[in-house]
Amino acid sequence: MQKTMLAVVKPAAAPGAEIREMRVPEFGRTEVLVKVKIASICGTDLHIYEWDRWAQGRIHPPLVPGHEFCGEVVACGDEVTSVREGDFVSAEMHVACGKCLQCRTGEAHICQNVRIIGVDTDGAFAEYVVIPESNIWKLDPAIPQEYASILDPLGNAVHSVLAGEIAAKTVAITGCGPIGLFAIAVARAVGAARVFAIEVNQHRRKIAAEMKADLVLDPSSQDVRAAVLEETGGLGADVVLEMAGHPMAIRTAFDIVRRGGRISLLGLTSKPISLNFSEDIIFKGITVQGINGRKMYQTWYQMTALLKARKLKLNPAITQRIAMKDFSSAMERLKTGEASKILVYPNGAR
Repeated sequence: MQKTMLAVVKPAAAPGAEIREMRVPEFGRTEVLVKVKIASICGTDLHIYEWDRWAQGRIHPPLVPGHEFCGEVVACGDEVTSVREGDFVSAEMHVACGKCLQCRTGEAHICQNVRIIGVDTDGAFAEYVVIPESNIWKLDPAIPQEYASILDPLGNAVHSVLAGEIAAKTVAITGCGPIGLFAIAVARAVGAARVFAIEVNQHRRKIAAEMKADLVLDPSSQDVRAAVLEETGGLGADVVLEMAGHPMAIRTAFDIVRRGGRISLLGLTSKPISLNFSEDIIFKGITVQGINGRKMYQTWYQMTALLKARKLKLNPAITQRIAMKDFSSAMERLKTGEASKILVYPNGAR
């Protein structure tokens, strides 16, 4: 096997990234070496690339970013028993400690001591990546590689949608980035009665329509509350999935949810948000949930079942496929708002 590889590297505490040749990483007795077939770019990667306030407080260069991928196992540590060479895999990139209260009570997805591959340790924007055996997710070869490379954000959507009753419910999604777009597909696949997509970006609204949202609304030019109330007989949406993290989107979520409904919050805010707890939550009797990542590993079983049953049509959300050498130009494209999910091929674009 080759001794060196190409990788995207965040070399220093400054904006940008470089393509570098580096040694293929060594793996331990309980770890697996995976040859990356496809990786995909996430909003977190853009934060790292731009070197914003969050990245400055979390990232310690040099780092190979990337936490969404699929690939083929090429080598295993001596103590690995559940994975073998040639397996088609992805991985849960949140590495839980296994020792804290959350881990020991079935909530490893909110582990107090979590480390993220591609954020805290070298990730998948490379020809090879090392993954703990416990985090490997073996895949049916029938699942398309492009879909296999986006299981991390798809899992966020599945977790959000299935965090409560959904069949025969009206569902509103505020924010149609990749996860919001995937949530449209998931909600439809599991029997939502109607799906409303709310998004300011014209490009994303177009994709939301292609994902078969029943109603696509522009909050910058339309009265979203009035439209949702009209579509629901004056009640409001049974379920609101908040994916934007913007103060106005969060305000809209609480305005359009019906009394007794559910709001699942996935979008991350950049500053504190003000709410009237009496009017917005208590008197409406709603359930408000914080959604963090994917449940380990309930969500993985759920999304695998949906993919194997061919219930999800995700292609419209994949807007670009690039060779790894073109990583920087893809990040610049992502900043324009004219791209959604971008796939990265280490050995050249498809």
